[in-house]
Amino acid sequence: MMNGSTGPGSGGRGRVRAATAALGLLAGALSATAVGASPAAALTPPVAITADDLTTWQTNGIVWAMAAGDGVVYAGGTFSTLRPPSAAPGTGEQPAVNFAAFDAATGAPTDCSLSFTVSSGTATVRSLALSPDGDTLYAGGQFGAVNGVGVSNIAAIDTRTCTVRTSFKIGVSATVRALAVTDDTVYLGGDFTTVGGQPRGHFAAVSRANASLLPFTADADEVGRAVELTPDGRNVLLGGDFFRINGTSTHALAVVNPTTGQLTTSYPGFIHDNSTVQDITTDASGFYTANEGTGGGVFDGRIALDLSDFQQRWRDTCLGATQAVAVYSGVLYSGSHAHDCASMGAFPDQPRKHLLAQSVDDPKLLPWFPDTNDGIGEPVGPRVMTQTGSGGRHYLWVGGEFTTVNSRPQQGLTRFADGPDTGAPWVPNVSLSTLTPGRIDVNWQTSFDTDDGELTYRIYKDGSSTPVHTTTGYSVFWDRPQLTWTDTDVAPGETHSYRITASDGVNTSAKSPAQSATVASTTEAYPARVRADGASLYWRYDEGTSTFAHDSSRNLNNGFMRNGPAYRQTPAAVSGPSTAIGLNGTDEYVYSNRQHPQPARFTIETWIRTTTTRGGKIVGFGNLTQQNSTRHDKHIYLRNDGRLVFGVQSGGARTIATPGAYNDGQWHHVVATQGPLGQGMALYVDGQLRASNVLVSGNESQPGYWRVGGDNLAGWPNRPTSNFFEGRIDETAIYPTALSASQISAHYALRNG
Repeated sequence: MMNGSTGPGSGGRGRVRAATAALGLLAGALSATAVGASPAAALTPPVAITADDLTTWQTNGIVWAMAAGDGVVYAGGTFSTLRPPSAAPGTGEQPAVNFAAFDAATGAPTDCSLSFTVSSGTATVRSLALSPDGDTLYAGGQFGAVNGVGVSNIAAIDTRTCTVRTSFKIGVSATVRALAVTDDTVYLGGDFTTVGGQPRGHFAAVSRANASLLPFTADADEVGRAVELTPDGRNVLLGGDFFRINGTSTHALAVVNPTTGQLTTSYPGFIHDNSTVQDITTDASGFYTANEGTGGGVFDGRIALDLSDFQQRWRDTCLGATQAVAVYSGVLYSGSHAHDCASMGAFPDQPRKHLLAQSVDDPKLLPWFPDTNDGIGEPVGPRVMTQTGSGGRHYLWVGGEFTTVNSRPQQGLTRFADGPDTGAPWVPNVSLSTLTPGRIDVNWQTSFDTDDGELTYRIYKDGSSTPVHTTTGYSVFWDRPQLTWTDTDVAPGETHSYRITASDGVNTSAKSPAQSATVASTTEAYPARVRADGASLYWRYDEGTSTFAHDSSRNLNNGFMRNGPAYRQTPAAVSGPSTAIGLNGTDEYVYSNRQHPQPARFTIETWIRTTTTRGGKIVGFGNLTQQNSTRHDKHIYLRNDGRLVFGVQSGGARTIATPGAYNDGQWHHVVATQGPLGQGMALYVDGQLRASNVLVSGNESQPGYWRVGGDNLAGWPNRPTSNFFEGRIDETAIYPTALSASQISAHYALRNG
């Protein structure tokens, strides 16, 4: 199915590991560093392939199999035509019946044209592998003829003449899904139960010379999906759906003798019963599996195992089935539809990501994030990977069901190279703060680059072309922390403007739009008191159009604004130069960049102004960010009748509610606290205690994200019509303690300055 080799300039001759041995996160928020900090590199090591897709011809269907060598990439699948890069379906097409060959360096088809057909049903090519000498391409799948020459689900192609080798012919009873080749043997796996008229349960071996069936017997009770040779040729690695090999328990993965098929290493209980191995690849020290699961609690990620003892080196626990793996220069690249990697400290459940990278020594996700869509078929996006060197460059090819690559139309095939890197980072989002007299705090949301985590930021002041400050910061798409630099070379009453660029060392973003601020001469009373009382997160919503909610608490707990709320709404809740945001009650909200541990004691403080009769969540704590949470508590929400509710999960949903309504179009100060037993839950509005329950001191013991303006309310008492709040919100703060009644009253009293 997949092929790949593992070193710079490697030829990538299919699944030929016996011929030659292969060559062999997340950072937290960074505060500003000194001017002249070391600049970022174009790619963050050990990543050695850019995320910039190259122009490549397309298929009109699914690519299931690829092999590569000597600068040629072979692709097989279920398709009937090719078309040029950027061409829409039906445009500029040429026939290609389930097979095509391409120049690895240009992405254009070669003149090798083969047609894989079947007399009834749908023909498909499911596996391709090159011989060690590159002279023969072996193809497996479900087909009965190649260019009219009769075959039975397996064929050998002379790569020099692009013709069928008629000396290699044997009947295989069903689909061949995996192939591996040595100097004298072809190993195959699939749906079949007989080969050459002899019983063979889903795995078999035949002679390269004449396709005669060999004694190798590794009978599986379920489908075989992957076959791989160890680099020394002394073992065969098998993957699939099976639970037994030759009658011995081993689920989805097995190591067998290359001559007899005898089981040498088994893996009972090692992989979840509802998970399978879809692909296997190797390098000089290990082998790596791509795993797919069905149902709850399954295993969908990648496993790294050592070749020295065939035992696990690491496994990741991302959810979203992995279909293909390839190793290059110490990095494991994978094709999947990963949607939840929270268990690994990466992104929570969200829209799917289809291409990932990890060090062969560490499962943490590396900053390499090109992407496809799910596409057609099942759909799951990428299905296969291969790689080869050509013209001094190394190319990683990806095939599958996708119809877009990096958000642009591209079907079935795409490719990436080890350079040049051409993609610039996103333009930084900038917000200025003047809470401290005699200075301006320049805050920005770190940018994102698809193949570099460490970026260099340059700050330009008052239109100058020379930066006043340079620093670096690490970011990935799910973690874009806030950075801050303070300009003290200013005086009260002066107005200054700032712009920022982000660079990966080769490519630099455009400058951010200019943001201006006037240096304060006095301290604003309300925000000063919020900070003095220990807010750990404080969003004032003073940004212009961006996704950035900067944190004024000094703790860099910035937020993401989703779906474009109305910015800089006035009048704000508190007097002074600050503004509010307006939310539409449908899909607009803000969530914290960081995942936070469960707060045993906490205070939620915010201001609201609304006339809605559909209710909605105002502030809450949930386990997801880009969709409604499945775990949700520690929240304040508005009922349809305008009454406010504070709720936590503590042996069930526990709530307290105000006796009066607050959807009267006026600004209201809303504060919820939870302290120890005897203090419990309290809900204050406009400086006064409105509801309490001193007996409830616990809440759900799960980490999560603070969310403002909307999230799931399923299962909560008096659930409103809407999960999302319609109205204005301002001055949201979270505290790690339960504020006292006097503190809350003092905050409310400072609203007018």
